[in-house]
Amino acid sequence: MRKFYFTAISLFIYQLGFSQIPNLPTVSRPQASGLGNYFNNDVGSSANSRNPQRTYTPTVPKRSTPTQQNDYGTQARSQNNAVMQDIERDMAEVREIQFREWVENGRNMSYNLPSLSGKAGTQSYYDAYNKLTGMDSENYSLVDVNFTVENAFYDNKRDLKDFKSGIQKTAKQLLQKMKERKQDTESNVSKNLMLFEYFSKDMKLGGTTHKAFEYDFKDYMGEKDYSKMFVSKLLKTGSGQCHSMPLLYLIIAEAMGTEAHLSLAPNHSYVRFMDDEGQYRNIELTNGMFSTDTSLLESGYIKSEALQNKIYMENLSKKELLGIAYFDLARGYVKKFGYDEFVGKVIEKALELYPNGLAPNMEKANVSQARFAHVMKNLGINPEDRRDLQRIGYFPKAVEQLNNVNQQFNKIDELGYTEMPASAYESWLASLKTEKNKQESEALAQKIYLYQLQKQKDKQQQEAVRKVQEQKKKDEKPKYFPIDPNKL
Repeated sequence: MRKFYFTAISLFIYQLGFSQIPNLPTVSRPQASGLGNYFNNDVGSSANSRNPQRTYTPTVPKRSTPTQQNDYGTQARSQNNAVMQDIERDMAEVREIQFREWVENGRNMSYNLPSLSGKAGTQSYYDAYNKLTGMDSENYSLVDVNFTVENAFYDNKRDLKDFKSGIQKTAKQLLQKMKERKQDTESNVSKNLMLFEYFSKDMKLGGTTHKAFEYDFKDYMGEKDYSKMFVSKLLKTGSGQCHSMPLLYLIIAEAMGTEAHLSLAPNHSYVRFMDDEGQYRNIELTNGMFSTDTSLLESGYIKSEALQNKIYMENLSKKELLGIAYFDLARGYVKKFGYDEFVGKVIEKALELYPNGLAPNMEKANVSQARFAHVMKNLGINPEDRRDLQRIGYFPKAVEQLNNVNQQFNKIDELGYTEMPASAYESWLASLKTEKNKQESEALAQKIYLYQLQKQKDKQQQEAVRKVQEQKKKDEKPKYFPIDPNKL
């Protein structure tokens, strides 16, 4: 995202002096033919109607003495100077009128972005926004939210039932796989380990071989093809990136009835879950490994302010995750159509749910910047020219917009944002695949698995002991043998 910081100090001073249009003298608009007549041969006619006593047409005598010739030259120069002064006075009046019209029109024009509602496909996004706003922010289905966002991009032509049935089928197959392996289907850790394996390894599932998901390094930010950001693309092709993979993981986890969380890092998102020891474990789906907090900090782009403001390496709440969905909806709209006030409306909703969210705050800066650039274009002001920019002092709304742009960028800086170039991000991803990290990931996975296995054995033993105790109580319970009174 490109930053535009404009000069604020000199602008503030300028605004104080010109918050109102200066009291310029009232003038009459010049006649259309007034300026042209100064350049006619008959310059003493209509052009001089402003001063009838003045005669500008010189009378050249047939014969003249040298003294008379000098007098004539002086008179001609005087007359020419008078003509030029009259021209300059009329031009000043024209400029003054044009200036007043410019200020008046600028103050009365719209300061919003023009609507893009006339473009085909925008209605799908309006419908998606209304669907999201109708959901309970504390209790919603992530599969429904994700489908709503992606389906808007496809003009609402996708089938929700097909999408949900595919997710449910996968969840049931994974739970069945756990039963076949005699794994605890009630354990949150066991289900997360199964999901991790589903993403990172080839697996026999439902009579077919499911291939491990792969990272799509080609256009992974969706600059050329925004659909590369989608879960539906990941399911279709088996390859995705750090946006679609964690989302699919959470969607299937929801269907399996297990708990996992989305967390963020610079240009990145990943999954976290709590193990049996009460520690959160990071799952890096882009390379199918467990990662540590240290490996995230080694990227070099996480500032202390970012950690203090909890914009990175924290579990997103249910509300915050929905805020990210609104951001995704806005980004899809921008990719298809561009910026208008609808984008600002969606982003404001995202910030209601996720006030410190870096992504929605950056998008709000983009909207503010696009709005200001549009206004500057309509006013004919170059915002990158410091001197030209001072002219916005005549327009209080424009000054307010400029302040909003700078304030929003300042907020992003205060949150702790540091821009991470694509090359740095790719280098960091590659660094996670070192042999050392692989060994550490495998060791951690084995530790979690063995701990879970031991816990499962302990649970089985406890269950066996419970059954023995129940049986013992039954055996020790006094037995009563009723006596038949007929036999007495």
